Amino acid sequence: MSFLPDVRVTCEACGGARFNADTLSVKLRGKSVGEVLAMNVDEALEFYAAHPSIQRCLKLLQDVGLGYLTLGQQSPTLSGGEAQRIKLVSELSKSSFPKTLYVLDEPTVGLHMADVEKLIHVLHRLVDAGHTVLVIEHNLEVIAEADWIIDLGPEGGDGGGRVVFQGPPEKARSGRGHTCKALAEFLGRRG
Repeated sequence: MSFLPDVRVTCEACGGARFNADTLSVKLRGKSVGEVLAMNVDEALEFYAAHPSIQRCLKLLQDVGLGYLTLGQQSPTLSGGEAQRIKLVSELSKSSFPKTLYVLDEPTVGLHMADVEKLIHVLHRLVDAGHTVLVIEHNLEVIAEADWIIDLGPEGGDGGGRVVFQGPPEKARSGRGHTCKALAEFLGRRG
């Protein structure tokens, strides 16, 4: 029924708290499970200050720019970029994991510039740990941080599909594609 608009009805039994009265009567530091799930990641970081393992995961969510998400947010409400970043956090939260190839498709979509900086920092952490990160991206801030760029073009769709530039960002000035031109201007403004 995807052609119909979403309809939300508040449960009469729990008032939208998602748990029965007995469950909601149990409190942790004065908060019920419903109240905890309504907290965003930034608020939960403070609430769980005495729990290092929980705080570490919450800090990682904050580091990738997801501090605004609520703990009980349902996964179907997440954007593609948010879901990718949650998967990144899942990987980063593991105590040890083998060298991995991460492929991210437009992870900055919908991000505020301050959160793009956080994401870039996390991507550098993955590379510094010996992993390979392949990012398909149009954000010049992210492209400028890459070790190696492969620009496909010269146009999109049927007019593209050929490698018009490959190399480090600082060599993009010599490239002939649209991305190279935009990146050269960006790097020129950046200093």
